[in-house]
Amino acid sequence: MARISGIDLPKNKRGVIGLTYIFGIGRSVAAKILTECGIDHNKKVSEWDDEELNKIRKMITDSILVEGELRSEKQLNIKRLLDIGCYRGLRHRKGLPVRGQRTKTNSRTRKGKRKTVAGKKKVTK
Repeated sequence: MARISGIDLPKNKRGVIGLTYIFGIGRSVAAKILTECGIDHNKKVSEWDDEELNKIRKMITDSILVEGELRSEKQLNIKRLLDIGCYRGLRHRKGLPVRGQRTKTNSRTRKGKRKTVAGKKKVTK
């Protein structure tokens, strides 16, 4: 069982894909790690020996911000935006899209489920 940064990597996946299970490591970073450690990209996680695993572990802990540290840094960055009251901070506070997307029709992920507002009633004479 390969365990890196508190994450159990899936045994049956290729190395490049297996490393992406760690928060903060994508495909390109995973490929770079394996290249620098001298490990074949197509080698499965279960085929890594202890020496290769230790190389990868050392590389990740030394040079890349992952998992809990990365999550906390992201939260601190958002908190900083909220505290200084900039436009992006206000959008975070209101729960709206931060990067200029339209909100009339889309952005359901940020806004949540639709809240229906009743229409005006017609006045009868």
